[in-house]
Amino acid sequence: MTDDVSTELSRERTGLSHHRTDLSEQRTDLSHERTDLGFQRTAMAHERTLMAWIRTAVSLISFGFTIYKAFDFKDAGRPVNIHELISPREFAIAMIGIALASLVLGILNYLSGRRMLADEGAHLPRSAAMPAAVLVAALGIIGLLLALLHQ
Repeated sequence: MTDDVSTELSRERTGLSHHRTDLSEQRTDLSHERTDLGFQRTAMAHERTLMAWIRTAVSLISFGFTIYKAFDFKDAGRPVNIHELISPREFAIAMIGIALASLVLGILNYLSGRRMLADEGAHLPRSAAMPAAVLVAALGIIGLLLALLHQ
């Protein structure tokens, strides 16, 4: 009789153990799904932050270049005042330089965040913001060169 009782108890434990294993697998799958969604949310937050850096850089570049060109047209033909603290050209160069520096810092921050997520095992889609950042940086460099080379 003891063998029958121990066999019955063994069957109950095996069934319960199997049920717990299925439940733990389901919970593990749900945990991985939530983790993947967390990675996706974090990646999208990095994208939004990079886009904010891009917007800031575009604003600074356009503001600096507009100031430069507006004063360039206004002061056409007038002699340069050597007593000015800062000329419109120098102001434009400073604004565009600050914009490019902030954009580079934003790109580095973005790449660092993506590298961190990749190290954690996240599967990240291609970035749509990175080509835009590179394009804005190229246009900013062109604007800076125009301001630097124009006398």
